[in-house]
Amino acid sequence: MSTLTDTVLKATCRDRHITVTMESGVEIRFPVAQNPRLARGTEAQLSNIEVSPYGLHWPDLDEDLSFRGIMEGDFGQHQKRR
Repeated sequence: MSTLTDTVLKATCRDRHITVTMESGVEIRFPVAQNPRLARGTEAQLSNIEVSPYGLHWPDLDEDLSFRGIMEGDFGQHQKRR
């Protein structure tokens, strides 16, 4: 079950930023540089985004981000600090 009360209309990549557009008009935007897997992707790979009720999936990069995490500012693949 989705925990969102707003519906995602689309997710796009432009200028090395991912933008998630919600039905309400709210946009969530973050730089791909904040995720090591996304940071290595080409524009074509980054633009191939699958949207599910729970999050985003980049099949070419084997990366998934949940909407809950994105909304909390967690863009995945954190490197452990030593």
